[in-house]
Amino acid sequence: MKARRALTAAALTTGLVLTMAGCGDDEADGKKRSSSESTSSSKGQGNEETDEPSEPVQDEVLAEVTGGEGITLTFNSAVRDQGGFLTVSGKVKNGSSGRWIANAWRGEEQELQRNAASMAGATLVDKAGKKRYLILRDTEGRCLCTAFTPFKSGEEKSWYAQFPAPPESTTDITFQIADMPPADIQITEGE
Repeated sequence: MKARRALTAAALTTGLVLTMAGCGDDEADGKKRSSSESTSSSKGQGNEETDEPSEPVQDEVLAEVTGGEGITLTFNSAVRDQGGFLTVSGKVKNGSSGRWIANAWRGEEQELQRNAASMAGATLVDKAGKKRYLILRDTEGRCLCTAFTPFKSGEEKSWYAQFPAPPESTTDITFQIADMPPADIQITEGE
């Protein structure tokens, strides 16, 4: 129980650090954040606003998968930090002709039901180590991940999801979420 509390406290602290680091001055870089890059959660469903990851999503594409509804999930980074966490990030695009809501991505677990329209149902599979990693959550059951507002046709948004890091010997993992095809991605080491 003590170890579980320590892990929860570490997850919350990491989430807060990522939130604070993500509050940089984009104007100083000559860039303005567009509303499509902003992420927020659905109000009234128990979620709090979720910020983007502290590191900007890179242009490098580690993997890309497209689901049956024309939704494309792009993976730009999978960074293992020294705190024992793995942060996966990228972009998601609605390639359908209508509006899309990510409700099926919240997962089937009872605890995740309050994480509507989020990446809460994502898992990582370490095939070599034969282990499956669930997304990290705070003590209230909210995932350490992006929560989305509905996507218009053609709209693209940034996302991130945090997991416990696999052992350092693991360099390749498979990302899975809802009905999207699995994506094999490579882990890089953070600072």
